[in-house]
Amino acid sequence: MTRGSAVRLVGAGVLLYLALAGVGLLITHLPQDSWLVRMDRQASQWFAAHRTPTLNTLTHYGTLLSETYTAIALSIALVLLMRWWLGRWRESIGVAVAILGELFVFLLVTNTVDRARPPVPHLDAAPPTSSFPSGHTAAAVALYGCLAVIVLRQLANRWAAWTIALLCCCVPPIVGISRVYRGMHYPSDVVFGAIGGGIWLLVTVLVVVPPATYGRRGTRAASSPRPRPAPSSHRGALAR
Repeated sequence: MTRGSAVRLVGAGVLLYLALAGVGLLITHLPQDSWLVRMDRQASQWFAAHRTPTLNTLTHYGTLLSETYTAIALSIALVLLMRWWLGRWRESIGVAVAILGELFVFLLVTNTVDRARPPVPHLDAAPPTSSFPSGHTAAAVALYGCLAVIVLRQLANRWAAWTIALLCCCVPPIVGISRVYRGMHYPSDVVFGAIGGGIWLLVTVLVVVPPATYGRRGTRAASSPRPRPAPSSHRGALAR
């Protein structure tokens, strides 16, 4: 990755942090009777009132899909797998940038915005971070979204590629709903967590792994174009 790419990533991360922090501070300073605050509170209370043992179990596993240790383990596995599969580091670096960049932006925002967790019983231990934004949702979008993009562009078996990509796209909604259901986040926390993760994913794909560097249907494309063969002596004679 070049110095210019690093500068663009840092600049995009700072802008994303400022935007999310601004939204979070605005939400925390809204009147308690504003429509957004009321909607968030009512949604959290509705989910808490409709809990069942089965849904408690399902949402527990839904949260585990983007738990911190799950994201770390999956990221390490994907970095090694992409390097082995494609024979280059660009996609592996993309995965690492997607999850680490999202994490840094999240930590900056959550230390700037002090939003309390929803006023309902929590089914998970609340970490010492702000409720805004949902880090689980942001990580799910960045990590599983990056995997979906790489698979769609690189896997030769199109049926398998679209199946894997579809499963990856299902993870963020499952994680987001699980976090609201379990009383760990408001709906607006999840929405802006997904937006933040999606924006960072887009930045990562455009800066670290631009479309022009990908091979077609799983081929190992080089970062520079193949040299054109020199014309034969026969053709050269005809040209003269």
